[in-house]
Amino acid sequence: MIDFRKEHENFVSGVKRRNISITLVRILLLISFFLLWEISGRLNWIDPFLTSTPSRMWKSFIKIYNEGTLFVHIWVTCFETILGFLLGTLLGTLAAILLWWSDFLSKVLDPYLVVLNALPKIALAPIIIFWVGNGIKAIILVALLISIVVTIISVLNGFKEVDEDKIKLLKTFGASKLQILIHLIIPASIPTLISALKINVGLSWVGVIMGEFLVAKEGLGFLIIFGGQISQLDMVMMSIIILSVIAYIMYEIVAFIEKRLVRGQ
Repeated sequence: MIDFRKEHENFVSGVKRRNISITLVRILLLISFFLLWEISGRLNWIDPFLTSTPSRMWKSFIKIYNEGTLFVHIWVTCFETILGFLLGTLLGTLAAILLWWSDFLSKVLDPYLVVLNALPKIALAPIIIFWVGNGIKAIILVALLISIVVTIISVLNGFKEVDEDKIKLLKTFGASKLQILIHLIIPASIPTLISALKINVGLSWVGVIMGEFLVAKEGLGFLIIFGGQISQLDMVMMSIIILSVIAYIMYEIVAFIEKRLVRGQ
């Protein structure tokens, strides 16, 4: 007789061991990468001036930290990114709901959305600077423009992929369009919304850093540009590593929200 309880425990323990192994290999791979990077720089296999090394980046980190400006730069960039991310997601989702609500409006605006999606948003940055000024507003607006169109298109496509038979069934029972939206369209589109969030994490960082390249006097993007201008590539590489870590943390937060939503369904 098969002991299903024991089989289940063995399966769960096997999954845990596999997850632990994956995590350990990831950490080992990362440590190996930085060790090889450091050794290559010390043995002059690579030019440490051009590529920096982990030890040089750490010295740059300590130097900027001692100056008392490091966390100011990190906070400014994080604030701009989170605000651009939230605005892009919320406004994009609201616009997608409006276009789903009005099929006529959706068909009218469809070619314009395609053009806006294909347009390099950074080309609008000089105009944006003239519109809103040389500061944080311009940076957030650049981040918003980069993420909002993608959000509209992806969320709207998710809405349109909901089973038409389910919509017709709710209409047969007398459900209003608002009830269909709240009780069917949005719940069925949760995976699409989560996917849009994940995409927006990256797009928001791209928008903010590009904006900081142009107009910022603070932030990690400013550190990257400033480090390049004064030939301090250690500062540039250190800023890129910090950006990578924070972007990964932000992505993991979205992934955590996804797990909670999936469990709640």
